[in-house]
Amino acid sequence: MSLSEILESEPFTGIQRYRSDPPQDAVAFTGTPRKHPYAPEKLLFISEPFGESPGIFEFRLSDIVSVEELPSPILENGMSYSVVRLWVRRGSVGMRYDPFEVDDPPHFYGESTLLHEKLSKIFKE
Repeated sequence: MSLSEILESEPFTGIQRYRSDPPQDAVAFTGTPRKHPYAPEKLLFISEPFGESPGIFEFRLSDIVSVEELPSPILENGMSYSVVRLWVRRGSVGMRYDPFEVDDPPHFYGESTLLHEKLSKIFKE
């Protein structure tokens, strides 16, 4: 799966919100959920898309306990994107993708201008 497939996947909207206190025995992640391009039982999660250390995570839907909608940031062009706090069952297994720009030395996601530009382009569309 390429970085383009991950970033260009559609926003994910089918998670149940929690109604009272935060779930017990779950860990919170903040970011933007995206549909997995080829595994409908999973979702991709982009944390801090414009922060210092963005990350791409993959979780099984069955491990997600609930979600809390957060205020949507507004970009310079007036567009906004969805941000949620995702509660994932403690002890479950997730995957972290660590994309990098091939160079000598490699430029990892947090330090690559090319990857930040690609991410910005996806969220501004």
